[in-house]
Amino acid sequence: MESFINDTPVATLIFIFTIVTSIYAFSNAEVYGKFMLHPYSVSRGRRLYSMITSGLIHKDWTHLLVNMLSFYFFAFTLEKTFVSLSSWGHVQFGVLYLASIILSDITSILKHKEDFWFNSLGASGAVCAVVFGYILFYPMSKMMIFPIPIPIPAVIYGFLFLGYCWYASRNSRDAINHDAHFYGALTGVLFTIVYHPDVAGYFVNQLTGR
Repeated sequence: MESFINDTPVATLIFIFTIVTSIYAFSNAEVYGKFMLHPYSVSRGRRLYSMITSGLIHKDWTHLLVNMLSFYFFAFTLEKTFVSLSSWGHVQFGVLYLASIILSDITSILKHKEDFWFNSLGASGAVCAVVFGYILFYPMSKMMIFPIPIPIPAVIYGFLFLGYCWYASRNSRDAINHDAHFYGALTGVLFTIVYHPDVAGYFVNQLTGR
């Protein structure tokens, strides 16, 4: 635990805080309701704080487990990578995560600003940003994705994921905010390239074997 705090303090704090607030909200309906993103209210200048707090709670245990497992597998490595490249690496990681929570919600707010009954919650947008920031540095690392029975390169997963989110946001009726996933992923790519422009060339070289 000490090594996590020393090497990746921001990811560690986010990980612990998100788990604690999510579990607390499971048994506190008032917090659960206040923390959720409500585009109808936000678009009218109310509950603006929910653009951040919505990323600190989850629908249920499964939702929390999936997001935090993904965070665990990718976030700590990404923060370490940022730190190895910049003295501002911890700050860069924190800004990427916080900005992706907010930016991944923008399209949902615009899309559902007249839908009083629409709510959104979960760290999925920010976790997607972390995953895709990781993919830029490690595109050929192998990932096991259910139901595919063999490991696939992270970059293949990335394209499949974005394609699915794009399709699902237009056709799905599963009440999952796929727009947040899609734009969270793009935010992660954008911020990582802004922080470290050379990663774009490195990413291409990894794909072409140069």
